[in-house]
Amino acid sequence: MKSTASSSRAAKRRLSPGTFAVYLVLVLALIPVVFPVYYAFVGSVMGPGDLASYPPALWPSGLNPFVEGGEPLHPSNFTAVFDSIPLGRQYLNSAIQAGVITLSQLITSILAAYAFAYLNFWARSATFGLFLATLMVPWETIIIPNYITIADWGLADGVKTYFGLVLPFLANAFGIFLLRQSFLQFPAELRDAAVVDGCGHLRFLWRILVPLSKPAIAAVGVYVFLSAWNQYFWPLLLAGDPKYQTLQIGITQLRDAEAADPGLILAGVTLSLLPTLAIVIFGQRFIVRGLTAGAVR
Repeated sequence: MKSTASSSRAAKRRLSPGTFAVYLVLVLALIPVVFPVYYAFVGSVMGPGDLASYPPALWPSGLNPFVEGGEPLHPSNFTAVFDSIPLGRQYLNSAIQAGVITLSQLITSILAAYAFAYLNFWARSATFGLFLATLMVPWETIIIPNYITIADWGLADGVKTYFGLVLPFLANAFGIFLLRQSFLQFPAELRDAAVVDGCGHLRFLWRILVPLSKPAIAAVGVYVFLSAWNQYFWPLLLAGDPKYQTLQIGITQLRDAEAADPGLILAGVTLSLLPTLAIVIFGQRFIVRGLTAGAVR
């Protein structure tokens, strides 16, 4: 009996040809996604000789046992980044921008999604459709009017630049849509029971609905943070003073530093990738669960 059970388990563990083919396709599709990140990390410690070699070196020659007299590692590329650009200040600027945008969009998305899911008001469906219509408007078409407005308000000079960087992004229809779909998963009886127990709208929202919707809220937070962290054109247009420029602007300035040293550029790219990689790695399960919220009702 034991041998039969063990052989059955072994048969289940054995991959079928179809499953193996699926895994093979996924691995092949993963290579072009992962390779740029891998090369940024590896190239950040390579020397000029390895980076300029042909065919391109995919591993530092100093760590390759099959290469004699390989070029040593260059961890000094990371210290050179801090000497070339004000990386610490730009990190702080990006963190402030991304943090404020993420927090504000979470608050506005939660409140608006609750209103569209649980409150009955005039033209609710039409208003929600208007919100969704804003998703079809490309950001590039409104960036000039936004810049003119921000400049007229005096939010493109000095410390006020921080307000200008975040003001156009305090709310977004994508988060509202995703959280509304998540809120609609919960039965109406849950809200009715809360009303019977004396819960008002805000108490029901913050004490019951928000804790039950943590995966969807986390997914919105991760998406918004990554989008804000990777912004380039808007900070480039608005922040003329280097003290208020973000990290993405600083990375492009490395092209003019040290005669465009590839190792220096890759070291800067690696430093800018660390926060986003950490958020994606630790928040991926929330992203999947949040994006599938409301798919089945």
